[in-house]
Amino acid sequence: MTRSASLPGESLNAAWRAALTQAEVEALLKPNDWRSWISVGINWGLIAASFALVAVYPNLGTALVAVLVIGARQLGCAVLMHEAAHRTLFSDRRLNDWAGQWLCAYPIGSDLESYRGYHLQHHARTGADDDPDIGLARPFPITRKSLWRKLRRDLSGRTGLKFAQAVWKRSFARAVRDPRAARAARGLLLTNGLLLGALVWAGRPELYALWAVAWLTSYTLSTRIRSIAEHAMVPDRDDPLGNTRTTLASGWERLLLAPNRVNYHLEHHLLMTVPHYRLPRMHALLRERGVRGCVDRGYLGVLRRAASRPEGGDGAVDDEAELARVNGL
Repeated sequence: MTRSASLPGESLNAAWRAALTQAEVEALLKPNDWRSWISVGINWGLIAASFALVAVYPNLGTALVAVLVIGARQLGCAVLMHEAAHRTLFSDRRLNDWAGQWLCAYPIGSDLESYRGYHLQHHARTGADDDPDIGLARPFPITRKSLWRKLRRDLSGRTGLKFAQAVWKRSFARAVRDPRAARAARGLLLTNGLLLGALVWAGRPELYALWAVAWLTSYTLSTRIRSIAEHAMVPDRDDPLGNTRTTLASGWERLLLAPNRVNYHLEHHLLMTVPHYRLPRMHALLRERGVRGCVDRGYLGVLRRAASRPEGGDGAVDDEAELARVNGL
């Protein structure tokens, strides 16, 4: 089954749409459930490999590597939840929503149901004043000191504690009166209980600390960098080709910052029902046909631009609450 490009916020801007034939669009939209299962398997396989690395070689260095990889794959879970929010993770709607919740959202404290409506509003109003994510993009560029303050909050766990507060307020504090919140709270407890149980069964329950520390630190860091790269410092907030950025990622960036092709964000906004594994093909087709949008090479270069404002006070504010919403917390 081929999906139609008709969800709210779908862009069919003539400046790029004419570059693709109808057959090419249909091929891009065509789902492949096996590809999605492979993505889910790789995501959780890397998490399992990180636990195994520390179990076999327990030292500070391997623990640091594990925390970085697990945090990136927690972002990977958020990206696959995002895919499920667009109903492009699996072709069967019930499987799509089940996998999006239980294999992606609940383990990281997110909730697919509440995230979907919020995120589609972002697509419908990208770059506008009422875009729910505009607060994450508008302050940039900021000063180098301000950016380092944000990154230090991420690495120290302060941002992660704000994430935890968001999960508590959205799920546990409302569970008695809100059935959706109760489901999210139960899902978080059950999936994390199963993860801990698996580690207990393996004889290494202490490894669960890697999951918790990653969620509080490297997950928030990778989420922030992803958020900056996607919509900050774009050339034209009113142009679909100019209000969203694709960041061409190296191998290490794909491992630690851009899981599951999330770096092809411009293409995703142009045609948001294209599955993640077909976004590189869409990018290549548009480039071949001379369509030029907001594309940068490498996340470090984007971060340098994000910190390019001269020192002297830039009015940057704490944005942890907005950052939490990006991943459905």
